[in-house]
Amino acid sequence: MDQGKKEVRNQIAIQEVKSTKALKKFIHLPAVIHQNHSNWVPPIYMDEWTFFNPKKNKSFDSCDTILLLAYRNSQAIGRIMGIIHYKYNEKHRENNARFAFFETWNNEEVATALIQHVENWAREKGMERLIGPLAFSDKDPQGLLIEGFDEPAVIASNCNFPYQSELLEKNNYTKEVDLVVYQIKIPNPIPEFYRRIYERAVRLNHGLHVLEFTSRRKVKPYIHPVLRLLNSTFTEIFGFIPFTEAEMDDFANRYLFLINPRFIKIVVNDRQEVVAFVIGMSHIGEGIQKANGHLLPLGIFKIFAAGKKSKQLNLLLGGIDPAYRGKGLDVLMGVKMLESATALGKTTVDSHLELEHNNMVRAEMEKLGGRVYKRFRIFGKELN
Repeated sequence: MDQGKKEVRNQIAIQEVKSTKALKKFIHLPAVIHQNHSNWVPPIYMDEWTFFNPKKNKSFDSCDTILLLAYRNSQAIGRIMGIIHYKYNEKHRENNARFAFFETWNNEEVATALIQHVENWAREKGMERLIGPLAFSDKDPQGLLIEGFDEPAVIASNCNFPYQSELLEKNNYTKEVDLVVYQIKIPNPIPEFYRRIYERAVRLNHGLHVLEFTSRRKVKPYIHPVLRLLNSTFTEIFGFIPFTEAEMDDFANRYLFLINPRFIKIVVNDRQEVVAFVIGMSHIGEGIQKANGHLLPLGIFKIFAAGKKSKQLNLLLGGIDPAYRGKGLDVLMGVKMLESATALGKTTVDSHLELEHNNMVRAEMEKLGGRVYKRFRIFGKELN
């Protein structure tokens, strides 16, 4: 089938995105679908244009992709992206395709047309299974929200209506894996038992130092060392693919300007090698809503103002060198992060997505009184 031509199914036309005009419809369609959805947060549109540009997003280099729009009477009514990540498949000995950025109104006919088109595309490429929502890696929004619909959306996570998972299930998709998100009330003061663990970790880790920052400029030399450590520690995480050097810069450019450097904690040894890190950022969803996803001309100020006003700290990334695990470095960084959060008026922490079977991280969250307040699901289906 010529992917550039329209395929009509009961007056629904599925067309591949081939032009800037069509890409604009693809990028902005969710804002129309979610216009009355109070918790939905638009993307930062400047980022979206970069993300979907193969010349700027290096992730396209090792993947086959297809972007599709569903039309009825020339009106865009749904979208989906198909991805085949050859590098990930080779590393994990899989033959999977992925779908991502799936958006429709509650219309089974439209959803089925989009999904089946990606399934056929994946079969033609020799794939045996389709999973998603999952884009290039776990660093992109993944999974459909299945619990916590009344909670505000957090950056780099999906926000959807309950019907979207139902539409997938009607197409015979079943659970692949769940990811949970914890909400933690920031204790003030820090519990005595946690302080004791912290003091013990300080005594036992001579030569290790927690670096704290007040300037993004001073953070920049650590970007590549931190993300190299991430590459070595996330090897078995579902959906993870290591950063290339170029992707490290892309990732930093995408997020660093939004992050208060006080929410970056890095542990180095006596050779100044990065052995652990944790990165958080203020919740800025309300600011992005007020800016309608646009940084210019004044949107950036609305986003920064929302971050200062917000009482929530969102964790983004963290990792510990395997050689240094079990030494209490998580507590060293955790106490420093909680101190910074309290000093800047935060009262809650969002853990970001954790795999449901990551018992070590989940135990740490629960030790601080965290409760699961959101759950996301990645679905899968055999294509034979």
